[in-house]
Amino acid sequence: MIDIVILGSTGSIGTQALDVARQQGNFNVRGLSAGGGNLALLAQQAAEFNVPVVGIADPSKADELAQALKSAGSEAEIMTGENASEQIGALVPSGTVLNGITGSIGLKPTLAALRAGSTLALANKESMVAGGTLVKEAMTRPGQIVPVDSEHSAIAQALLGGRHEKGLTSPVVTGKSEVKKLVLTASGGPFRGKKRDELTGVTAEQALKHPTWAMGPVVTINSSSLMNKGLELIEASLLFDIDPDDIVPVVHPQSVIHSMVEFIDGSTLAQASPPDMKLPIALGLTWPERMEGIATPCSWDSPVQWTFEPVDHETFPALSLAKQALKAGPLHPAVLNAANEEAVDAFLRGRLGYLEMASLVEQVLGEFDSPSVITLDEVAAAEDWARARAREIAA
Repeated sequence: MIDIVILGSTGSIGTQALDVARQQGNFNVRGLSAGGGNLALLAQQAAEFNVPVVGIADPSKADELAQALKSAGSEAEIMTGENASEQIGALVPSGTVLNGITGSIGLKPTLAALRAGSTLALANKESMVAGGTLVKEAMTRPGQIVPVDSEHSAIAQALLGGRHEKGLTSPVVTGKSEVKKLVLTASGGPFRGKKRDELTGVTAEQALKHPTWAMGPVVTINSSSLMNKGLELIEASLLFDIDPDDIVPVVHPQSVIHSMVEFIDGSTLAQASPPDMKLPIALGLTWPERMEGIATPCSWDSPVQWTFEPVDHETFPALSLAKQALKAGPLHPAVLNAANEEAVDAFLRGRLGYLEMASLVEQVLGEFDSPSVITLDEVAAAEDWARARAREIAA
């Protein structure tokens, strides 16, 4: 049995992780945490998996959660407050913590799990974007992080085909790295093939119509602007210790090849599977072992065509902004992410035009001066400043 903790258990990643645990039956769920928006589901999860500890961020809902747990037949201990996920994330030093929390509030639980010695199945990309330096410092052993984002999971899988002694996800390997480039695939979102002047009057309703994935509004808007790929580029650079200029984004509308690794001899290895997050989630829980029957494989008995297109950086400047942030300083990626979240919010509320989101982020980035050494307090201060400045600009 594998001891696991799931942070963000009522969200998309968390519920799919519990689907995997239910299907496989070889996991011992030691703790769950959630924001508190779906207490009935959290209580049902705790009861089904006989979870001893659950946590919610909102302390005002403790009594309501206690009643929900009692109704579901669970006797789980309750932790509440902003540190609940952090405490639960440190419960399984010899097990695996899946961080499926959304947003930079996932950074503290990430650090807690790493410092406790747990294997970290990381689906919270903001941990790396906002606090990559702190994450590196918190690791207690090589290869402690297993990426769960489909693109980074694909890269980790492809890296097994060559030698790469660098990066947070890899155990120490002797000898010269054989990796030349990472190829980061993107679906292209709803505006693939559009030119900049065609996006002037884009509405929120249009931007929320993703052709492949069903996601929350912020992630869907980020996908339409390719900002999600910018954040993934930052994460990939930090996770795998690859220069951002050696990470090549490419549009792959079929979303079957989830990313690739190019090696120094000219070979490129790709990981392919139909769009299904259960596969990288399951690998995150058992890495490097694979479990049987997690996802439906590609079909090879009928004609199929996969296409690849270069990214139009003029129309979609988010990737260039991400590289700019990485090179500017250790806190600039946190500023990029915070400013972008405010820009997306302003767009969804009708206060900002679609193309103005990237311009706002660029302005905030340009005004920020990053220290060379960072702490958690400085990450929080940088994010607060970026949000306030972005709201000023959007007003």
